[in-house]
Amino acid sequence: MAPAEPDTGTIPRPVPDDGDHDRFAHYVDKSEAARSYVEGTPVRALCGKIWVPSRDPDRYPVCPTCKEIVDAVFGADDDES
Repeated sequence: MAPAEPDTGTIPRPVPDDGDHDRFAHYVDKSEAARSYVEGTPVRALCGKIWVPSRDPDRYPVCPTCKEIVDAVFGADDDES
């Protein structure tokens, strides 16, 4: 049996896909989102999702991974229970 590889502490790069991430609204840089809507170029969300925005994000719940990252950086929203 081969010895187990040591944990290097690296985080795997997210892979673009069409899975569950499509069910959420994601956080992206405003200027990148605006450019994407105009030019049709892909954007990368905080969670790593890569896609070309084409839907109204207000119709979807916020991606829990993106929200967790924003809360960790800027602090959790105290209005939520």
